[in-house]
Amino acid sequence: MPNSQAQLVEKLIQKHVIRTQKVIRTLTNIDRAFFVHNPKAYEDKPRQIGFNATISAPHMHGYALEWLKDHLIPGSRVLDVGSGSGYLTLCMAEMMNYSGVVIGLEHIKELANSSINSINQCKPQALRDNIIQIIEADGRIGYSNCAPYKVIHVGAASEEIPEALIQQLDIGGRMVIPVGRNNEKQYIMLVDKDTSGNIIMKKELAVYYISLCDKSYQV
Repeated sequence: MPNSQAQLVEKLIQKHVIRTQKVIRTLTNIDRAFFVHNPKAYEDKPRQIGFNATISAPHMHGYALEWLKDHLIPGSRVLDVGSGSGYLTLCMAEMMNYSGVVIGLEHIKELANSSINSINQCKPQALRDNIIQIIEADGRIGYSNCAPYKVIHVGAASEEIPEALIQQLDIGGRMVIPVGRNNEKQYIMLVDKDTSGNIIMKKELAVYYISLCDKSYQV
């Protein structure tokens, strides 16, 4: 088991999960231990963070950043639905060189507050400069105040892709979302909106995520 962020990143490189210098540099710079208060923080497994929520396994963060790397450019607007621990939220801001805005939507107040504390310990300038904004809200309806978004990442599985998120995806933008019913087959879908506004979908990995659900159902 890796004992440091550097060892974890090296393991992800060896597994061919992460391949590009931009992603390698980002994951090297953002230490998972700030977000996982567990002696096995660097193990390549999801971890419970409370309120029936998890932080995804490191390999899933690596895949997500590789899928989104060409869209995470300075000045972009990004939406992270179900931001949870805030780890990937911060990674996306790091990939944009802290230029632009990343909105993290988390409907559990305690998780939202915990993620703010973790980000503040790791990279306080991201919050101080309003690059990252963590908002307590239902992610299924997105966040129209800052739309459209070049990147939308969804950290929980939806039976169907929410129409509100499709509407809030910018021309030329990409959404990464797990799709499928709870306790059934789920797949990561890459959802692109081309220059004519057409939606193009591509199925990627088979996965298992908690459901994108109502707050009362989760807790």
